[in-house]
Amino acid sequence: MKMSNTKIPNTTVSRIGKAILYIEDNLDKKLLLEDIAQKAHFSPFHFHRLFSVVVGETLNNFITRKRIERAASHLMNKKNIPVTEVADRVGFTSLSSFSRAFKKFYGMSPIEFRDISPEKFSKICKTKSKNGQVTVSFEQYICNINNSLNWLKMNANTAVKVIEKLQLAYISHQGKMEHIGSAYDRLVRWATPKGLMAQENLRMVTIYHDSPKISDPNNLRMSACMILNSNVSVDGEAGLRTIEPCKCVVSSFEITPYEFQQAWESSFVWMVENGYQKADKDPFEIYYNNYVDHPEKKFIVDLCIPVQ
Repeated sequence: MKMSNTKIPNTTVSRIGKAILYIEDNLDKKLLLEDIAQKAHFSPFHFHRLFSVVVGETLNNFITRKRIERAASHLMNKKNIPVTEVADRVGFTSLSSFSRAFKKFYGMSPIEFRDISPEKFSKICKTKSKNGQVTVSFEQYICNINNSLNWLKMNANTAVKVIEKLQLAYISHQGKMEHIGSAYDRLVRWATPKGLMAQENLRMVTIYHDSPKISDPNNLRMSACMILNSNVSVDGEAGLRTIEPCKCVVSSFEITPYEFQQAWESSFVWMVENGYQKADKDPFEIYYNNYVDHPEKKFIVDLCIPVQ
C-alpha cells in the first residue's frame, strides 16, 4: 500500500487491508462507508481519513477506479456480455452513470472501448494531454502466438488442475511489481519469530489483484503471502486470507526473475488458445524454493490462472 510520510501503525494498515478485500469482493453491490469502516473496526470518520493516508487516494476514488478497471477487463475479454450487464456487475445503478464515469476515466464510452479494443493479448495505454483530455490506445504485447506456445512448451508443464484450498498469511503491496520484495521482507520478519519459516513444505504465494494490462503500474495491488499448515494468530500489518479450491491453468516453471513476464503472457495465450476463459478470480503464483539458494538463481514456481 502507499504510505505518506506520516508513520501509520502496522495494525492500522492491516485493518485497512481487510476493508480493501471487502471492497474488491463486493464491487457488484452497494458499498456504504459505514459497512466498509466496520470491516476495519474504525468509526466512519476515522476510517475515511486513514484510508486516504494509507492507500494514497480517497475511498470514493478507489471504489470508482476498481469498478471501472474491472469493467474494462469485462469489455475487453467478454465481448458477448451487454454493456448494461457489465455496469451491473461492477456496481453501477444505471447505464448513464456508468457511461459517464467510464468516459471520464478512459476518454470514451464503454461501447466505443469495447468496439476498438483488440479481441485478446493487448495492453491499455492511457495518456493525458495538457488540456486534461484522456487518450486510450491498445498496445499489442504478444507478437506471435505460436512463438509463445512453443516457448511455453519448452519451458513449462502446463495443464488444467484443481488447486486445493490455501490458508494464507499475507502483507499487502501497492505499486510497481518489481517492488513487492519489500512486502516479502516484512512478511519474513513477521513470520520468523513465530517459527513459520521452518514449516514443513514451506511455500510462498503472490496474488495479483490488478492486471498490468489495465491498471497504472503505481496502482497495482498484490499480496505477498505464505501458506499456513496450521492455525495462526496474526498481528501487526499481517492478515489472513483464503484461496478457495478453484480450477486453474497451471504452468510449472523453473525460471529466472526476468522470464516472469514471458511466462505469464504465454500462459494466458495457452488458456485462450485451448478454449478456456478466465474466471473472476485473481491469478497467483506458488513458489517452492528461495531462488537465491538455487545454483542458477531460478524460481521453481507454478503460475495459476483461475478459469471457468
